[in-house]
Amino acid sequence: MDFYGLIGFSLAAGVYALFALLIIAARNHSLVARAVLFCALVTLSSNLIAALQIKLGYSLQWAMLVDGFKIACWSLLIILFNTEHRSLKALVSNYYVRQYVGVWLVLMLGSWLASYWLGYAYEYIFLLFIILNLWMLVLLEQLFRNADLQVRWAIWPLMVALASVAIFDFVIYAQATMVDSIDFDFWFSRGYLAFLVTPLLLISIRRIKNGEVRIFVSRNVVFYSSMLMIAGAYLLLMSVAGYIINFIGGEWGNLVSIGFLMLSGIVLVALLITESLRRRVKVFIAKNFFANKYEYRDEWLNLIEKIETTSGASHYQMATQIMMSKVEASRGAIIKKFSNQHYQLQYSQGLEINEEVEEHLLVVGLFCHQQGWIVDVNEYEKSPLLYPDLILNVALFRSNNIQIIVPIFIGKAFYGLFVLADEKELKRLNWEDRDLLFAISKQLGNFVSLYEATDKLSESKQFDAFNRMSAFLVHDLKNVQAQLALITANAEKHRENPEFINDVFETVESATQRLEKVLSQLRKKQVEQSSHSQTDLAITIKKVVDQCNLSLPKVEFEVEGDCSTFIDNESFQSVMHHLIQNAKEATSSDGLIKVTAVEKKRIIRIIIEDNGSGMSEEFIKNRLFKPFDTTKGNAGMGIGVFEAKQFIENMAGIIKVTSELKKGTMFTIDLPRRTSGAISGQDLL
Repeated sequence: MDFYGLIGFSLAAGVYALFALLIIAARNHSLVARAVLFCALVTLSSNLIAALQIKLGYSLQWAMLVDGFKIACWSLLIILFNTEHRSLKALVSNYYVRQYVGVWLVLMLGSWLASYWLGYAYEYIFLLFIILNLWMLVLLEQLFRNADLQVRWAIWPLMVALASVAIFDFVIYAQATMVDSIDFDFWFSRGYLAFLVTPLLLISIRRIKNGEVRIFVSRNVVFYSSMLMIAGAYLLLMSVAGYIINFIGGEWGNLVSIGFLMLSGIVLVALLITESLRRRVKVFIAKNFFANKYEYRDEWLNLIEKIETTSGASHYQMATQIMMSKVEASRGAIIKKFSNQHYQLQYSQGLEINEEVEEHLLVVGLFCHQQGWIVDVNEYEKSPLLYPDLILNVALFRSNNIQIIVPIFIGKAFYGLFVLADEKELKRLNWEDRDLLFAISKQLGNFVSLYEATDKLSESKQFDAFNRMSAFLVHDLKNVQAQLALITANAEKHRENPEFINDVFETVESATQRLEKVLSQLRKKQVEQSSHSQTDLAITIKKVVDQCNLSLPKVEFEVEGDCSTFIDNESFQSVMHHLIQNAKEATSSDGLIKVTAVEKKRIIRIIIEDNGSGMSEEFIKNRLFKPFDTTKGNAGMGIGVFEAKQFIENMAGIIKVTSELKKGTMFTIDLPRRTSGAISGQDLL
């Protein structure tokens, strides 16, 4: 084998001498060309000394010493490719070059001194070359991973050549570390490998012009390099463990160590292909070794500016549009949770939320509430196991172009969902995108909540003013009651007196005028204590319809299924009477009014529709449910529809209105089906 080794190293020395002459003949005076020439000469020296070691028989450490310089030269060449330096002085002052040289010198001196002090033991030198070759592999991986296609085309032969030599040497020295000696069959093969990879080096050097191989080190490079370092460290640790097993295992030690290394390799492969481990490593690297993708101070200031300057008609519209802009979605909606069975659409821009979509959003909302996760439909479609216990109808969401669902939390309370959609596929969210969307969602949730609280405070102030006004009206009513009581008290005694009768008529006329004045200012009955009971809503609605049919236009009524539920029947009857009466007032005497009660899976749906004058979308959005806002002048107080909405929502129900001017209006009321007394806490969540 010595003869074959001598031939191999001699061939390698000869071919690198030819390689160096070709570089000199090219007369390329760039820093890269000079660096490659120096690497070729050092490699020539390494193979020549290895050949002479076989012939002359001196210590193998001399060949290893030159081999250490060879590895350092090629590693520095790789680092040079990732710099913009074009002079030797600038290269020497480069931080990464100085760092590599410093660490390399410490390792080289430490290993050879340890070998000398321990009687020329080779263990530390073997360990040194394992580290140096692994380090070269990391540098090669960084160089190739972040190169563009043109640069990859130029350097891939160089990558193959250097990686082949580094991997081969890594295996040799790892085996030598375990058995405390080099397998010379492998050692003598190094010359032939160096000879075979030389054409690849020549191809790459011809493709690289002026050394322009500037590489940007990205997070993915650090990730893959880290995984490679983890794998190398793991293999090194397992090699040491295998050596220990072999050392103390006696006759069975060799077999046990081989089996242990095979098992270690299987475990390594399993760990490296495990998605959860890869994801954790990526996030750790991104959080700890790179600046954030987003400048959160700028994002915060931009959010404040948008809130201040957006010209949305409502706070729901503003919040939805801001959230849409963060993922460049063209459609979106904000949905508020009223109960476990009902979500209320607060605002939608180009996105229709039908009953089927709402049914599935209930499931998604429950998942988001429990897990606090953002749901990326595109990610779920590819990797559903990332969303445990979530069953998503991807086809349904795809048909509606829904791609991202962001939960809204106010404090720890779940408020609702932002639903974002677009015809084109939105970007897949990483951990930074999710953090940003969560932060913005929390701020927008607080923003919406603040506006809702302001609206409620405004309503409360209006009711306070109304209560103050009521005190004066009650005083007037008491005066009227006193006048009528006086007539009653004197009626028995002065019944036949004509003058008394004239006074009675004058008093009644005065009382009538005062009552008309009171009623013209206050059209609200006294609030009474509600009383809930099991009620068939169809029977109650039928009574209201019969009362309303005493005048034109007539009202039709249809019922489907069992419409029984636990409710305050008297208040419900008052609400239905008001809504039907409003429909009659908006419809001509020959018009159509139809009331329908339908039993659903979890709710009872009541629909009141007419073909009357209708309402504009602006009126429905801004005025219909606003208290003390009326179109009837002095004939109404403007709290009837507001009172109806309050009653229905207190029952954990929902009222919806669709209307078109001169075509008619449709009120849709969804009330939950209950068989028990009090409204549960979850129904009101």
